[in-house]
Amino acid sequence: MFSLPTVLPPSPTRRLPSWLKRRLPRGNGNFYTEQLLRELRLETVCENARCPNRPECYARRTATFMILGNVCTRPCGFCSVPRGTPEALEDDEPQRVAEASARLGLRHVVITSVTRDDLPDGGADHFARCVVAVRQRTGAVVEVLTPDFLGDRSAIDRVLEAAPEVYNHNMETVPRLYKKVRGRASYQRSLDLLAYVKERSPGAVTKSGLMLGLGETTDELFDVFADLREGGCDTLTLGQYLAPTLKHIPVARYVPVEEFDALAAQARRLGFKHVVAGPFVRSSYHADKMVPGHAHANHPA
Repeated sequence: MFSLPTVLPPSPTRRLPSWLKRRLPRGNGNFYTEQLLRELRLETVCENARCPNRPECYARRTATFMILGNVCTRPCGFCSVPRGTPEALEDDEPQRVAEASARLGLRHVVITSVTRDDLPDGGADHFARCVVAVRQRTGAVVEVLTPDFLGDRSAIDRVLEAAPEVYNHNMETVPRLYKKVRGRASYQRSLDLLAYVKERSPGAVTKSGLMLGLGETTDELFDVFADLREGGCDTLTLGQYLAPTLKHIPVARYVPVEEFDALAAQARRLGFKHVVAGPFVRSSYHADKMVPGHAHANHPA
């Protein structure tokens, strides 16, 4: 057992610690991916959430597709995706996601979305259509990273009907910080969603992720780990929160690599089948390597 040390919040101008610095990848893969996404008019969480791994992933010719538009209906304090009134769904988006997946040569496709509380089913049918289109076009393993659908089990069932091999829903943080970090989300509702998915589709890999450095304590993290395992969650990711802009929730502390390692070890002791933890880890980062028994290596087209 260990305790997270108390560290004063960094100032906005403070330099990142050495373990959060990395070299940009070389090659034309980045350009190829950007051009393809632009050609097919597709959104990615890589761009919209200002993910620090975007150059690396694009260089590997992979991306996490963000469907249902690029405007979210929820005001989460950590996220840079625009919020407001979304536009109408694009009926051909599933086919465009499938085309991009095929041309990138993906064998593991991750599909996420903005939250669409304005839609009767939260966008569940659109999710299902994307899963089916990708599988028919590529035969790839499909991972969905969905919103909570306001707890609507019929919406969750609609996504499960498409049989995604991996169902991901991120807890993001500990219960005490939910109102500040996740706005209108509910900790219990997210836990219930993951448990329901495992109950209805026991063969699917269930997965969740947490951001560290928001002010959580070690004991609070361990409690979340235990709650997830009680609901049968299989896979866990732990990464460093980085504020997208100065208008977002500030980073409370930068978590050293050795603490990520210790937290991952504790999570494994609780029974998670797979745990990936580190400063640059995100729920869809190298997702093809996080799913025992299902993953296929992504490769360039």
